[in-house]
Amino acid sequence: MNIRIVTDTKRAFLPLLRLGDEQDSMIDRYLDRGTLFVLYDDDPRGVCVVTDEGDGVFEIKNLAVVPAYQRRGYGSTLIAHVLAWYRGQGRVMQLGTGEVPSILSFYRRCGFQDSHRIVNFFTDHYDRPIIEDGIQLVDMVYLQQSL
Repeated sequence: MNIRIVTDTKRAFLPLLRLGDEQDSMIDRYLDRGTLFVLYDDDPRGVCVVTDEGDGVFEIKNLAVVPAYQRRGYGSTLIAHVLAWYRGQGRVMQLGTGEVPSILSFYRRCGFQDSHRIVNFFTDHYDRPIIEDGIQLVDMVYLQQSL
């Protein structure tokens, strides 16, 4: 298993990125300015896009693992890798996600703590309802941890 930064062929990973963010126009808002980490275990198994939000804040904008390989440690391996990569370069790593218990639990197990929320983010910024684990996403819940 290895993790590589991809710079010139980011769009080749759109099918995988869409697992973490279903709307291309939203992916377009961060993909070019973000750093794309791709986890390979023979073939690509997961992706993570991190942006520099300024003032020492980095943000995980997209984290996705191929469904057949979920719950095998690939997501937490990507998280640990990007935290180590950015440690010492800033003060905070943050991420925003929907209010889905299983997803929030995953990030909390990775050391993230609740920070704030953006009310109606998903209903205001997506052109159709986003459903995750049978739950329609409405608010964006932000979590963070110190770097």
